[in-house]
Amino acid sequence: MSKWFRENASISASDLTEEFMRLRRGSVTRRHFLGVTGLGAAAALMARQPGLFPSEAHAQEDLGSVMVLATWPNYHDPSTFEAFTAATGVAVEVHVFGSNEEILARLQAGDAGWDLFVPTNHTISTYADLGLIDPLDLARLPNYDPKTQNARFTNEGTVDGKIYALPKNWGATGIAFNSDRIKSPVTSWKAFFEIAMTEADGRAMVHDYQLTTIGSALVSLGHSFNSIKPGELAEAEELLLRVKPHLYAINSDYQPAMRASNAWMTMCWTGDGAQLNRDIPEIQFALGTDGGEIWSDFFGIPKSAGNKPAAYALLNFLMDPQNAAKEHIANSTPTTDSRVMSLLPAEITGDKIVYPDEAALMPLEFGAAVTLTDPARAELMARFKSA
Repeated sequence: MSKWFRENASISASDLTEEFMRLRRGSVTRRHFLGVTGLGAAAALMARQPGLFPSEAHAQEDLGSVMVLATWPNYHDPSTFEAFTAATGVAVEVHVFGSNEEILARLQAGDAGWDLFVPTNHTISTYADLGLIDPLDLARLPNYDPKTQNARFTNEGTVDGKIYALPKNWGATGIAFNSDRIKSPVTSWKAFFEIAMTEADGRAMVHDYQLTTIGSALVSLGHSFNSIKPGELAEAEELLLRVKPHLYAINSDYQPAMRASNAWMTMCWTGDGAQLNRDIPEIQFALGTDGGEIWSDFFGIPKSAGNKPAAYALLNFLMDPQNAAKEHIANSTPTTDSRVMSLLPAEITGDKIVYPDEAALMPLEFGAAVTLTDPARAELMARFKSA
């Protein structure tokens, strides 16, 4: 809160909050808000501070009372949404999914009911080509600054010159393992599948997500993470069918099982790996020396979104570096934004799970767009799950 506000405001904090929420719901005009609160020109300046009034257009839009965010497990700080609700009066309903294939199917069915969602880099061009996602109006997102973004992780949000998605964070897909239970070196995907059938028999998990499960099996066999070659997919299927009887579960939400020691080893995304290691140090995280996935996740607005004004408001709120920094501290994922990086504590930026050395990233591949819709990979995953 500014010094001016503390010394000159004549309205109580609770009354200001109530009037502010009425304004954000569209119940009163901006002129009414400024008149009742008595903030005058100073309030007009406050209205342009990041995270408070994102823009003049937002202040006059009806944001409704609820919006729906579809995202990945363990991916947000709940206090972020509480702060957004306090600022706007809009409650955030969070839906969790486990794969990009699930997102595609829901969007194509037309009944997703999502206002904002979190697609992965390789999927955005497909959503754009199929007309399932809106190009973004950056004028409604003043907190986003493309000049502070790391293009290595953000370019795939742009398709045919139009920006369809803004970056959330990046990461990698590695292996989390309980070092108290597993003594063999877990350094590669080849080792992962071997240990799953021996030392971690009945205690290993793979994702319910063909990209990472099939991709990691391919890497363990010396093939590309993104391969769609029939012969190489047949080898991956043989391996997966061989390992399946030894698995604890096929599930992309693996933290509960790892925390309870029901599972000892799992395919694991960066943020989950850092969260697990932070809370249970014996759960360690490794990237495959033989390859694997590097990824970036984005925020996008589905064409079918029912509350696009609130989607823009939340997206702009999340692009505020102060809000984004709190998110990154909570979910332990690496940022794409240099403004956010400067706000993060040293224990985050120095964490080798969150920010691994470049040498560890070199063998990894970004997912390829073709893997999202390739029927051979989809059919392989279906056979694996039903076997």
